[in-house]
Amino acid sequence: MKKGTVQITSLGCPKNLVDSEVMASLLLANGFDLTSRRDDASIVIINTCAFILPAKEEAIDEILEAVLWKKGGPGRYVVVAGCLPQRYKKELRAALPEVDMFLGISEVSKIGDYLDRLLRGDKKTLLFVGKPTFLMNALNSRVVFTPPGSAYIKISEGCSNRCSFCVIPAIRGRARSRRIDDIVEEATGLVFGGVRELTLIAQDTTAYGLDLKEKPSLTTLLAELAKINGLRWIRLLYLHPGRVTNDLLEMVANEEKICKYLDIPIQHCDDSILRAMRRRGDSSFLRQLISQARDIIPGVAIRTSLIVGFPGETRRRFEKLLAFIQEIRFDHLGVFRYSREEGSEAASFPYRISEQEKIARQEILMEEQANISRDINNHLIGTMQEVLVEGKSGRKAFPVVGRCKRQALDIDGVTYLKGGNPKPGTIVTCRITGADDYDLFGEITVRPLKNAT
Repeated sequence: MKKGTVQITSLGCPKNLVDSEVMASLLLANGFDLTSRRDDASIVIINTCAFILPAKEEAIDEILEAVLWKKGGPGRYVVVAGCLPQRYKKELRAALPEVDMFLGISEVSKIGDYLDRLLRGDKKTLLFVGKPTFLMNALNSRVVFTPPGSAYIKISEGCSNRCSFCVIPAIRGRARSRRIDDIVEEATGLVFGGVRELTLIAQDTTAYGLDLKEKPSLTTLLAELAKINGLRWIRLLYLHPGRVTNDLLEMVANEEKICKYLDIPIQHCDDSILRAMRRRGDSSFLRQLISQARDIIPGVAIRTSLIVGFPGETRRRFEKLLAFIQEIRFDHLGVFRYSREEGSEAASFPYRISEQEKIARQEILMEEQANISRDINNHLIGTMQEVLVEGKSGRKAFPVVGRCKRQALDIDGVTYLKGGNPKPGTIVTCRITGADDYDLFGEITVRPLKNAT
């Protein structure tokens, strides 16, 4: 007999999504049903992010919507999980008494037991938030929520970098790496289930193994993953620039299965801002790193993330950042507005910048990046690309959508296809026939792949 039907809303980053996938699998094993439609559910779980102000605002909006849903009929429950209760357990319980249960990060592995407790009829708001000690392992099966053929794999949890603007170490604890054999075991199972692209994620993937006695390296892990039969693409996200080594770059260049794609969040380029952020290296180091990456990995697609409006970012320093973007010409770029987070070192820094000015600076950078990205994409017209098919696009002229090796799931553009009806989760070859600011357009071909970039 089924205990109830659960709808899970996962907010924030892919690391949160993996936690939601683990919860979904555990709930199925504990006698619950899953649904993607809230109106069909009896329990709603919102797995929250609390990294910056917009993420917290999104989480609160989602919780309030769920509270309204709860009032629509009897026997409905709202559970809030993840980073928000981990960070604000006392405040949330007082501010949102309509929520039936709050669960911290380490309660992921016990979600079935907690929902059983909820259904037994405890009349009080239930709060379970312990120390952030949970670490994913191969025994934690998952219901993969990503499109067919693609999955994230979390190689570590927490962070030990202590950037001045960030509260992740306080929320998720110090960096804790998984063993290589455990990661390979999970990856092998995912590939057996039809996954062709694995995206490695962590708060800092380049810090992988530093906390383990054997000190395994990211390159060693990549070499082992590349041996898995049936795995076609391996993608790397969240590479701290201070730990991107030549060995890693050469591994990406020489291993056919690793996408020629690097996600290296630099946050800024002004030396004084970088020092205040407690980031390793300066602008000269960043230029050298990007130059080395492009020399060692011909045709590499480089993505970065930036923060505008950090305390001390004068107009001159912002213009330096804009000039840096124009000079380097990143393939993909994300821009975040600085969020003053209580508990972070930077929260006490003077020279604060208005939200209006932050928005203006963000828009200037993204407008410039649109021009750069459009130009880069136009140069891809006529090339042959492999594309991982995700499904139907809803576009009449290009009815299929997927991603090429230059495009990461959810954060970059996509490739729209015509000329066939390939099955989602398969990889096809296409010729790029058009482009816009962020997306590519192509025609499926059976011609051999000779000049993919």
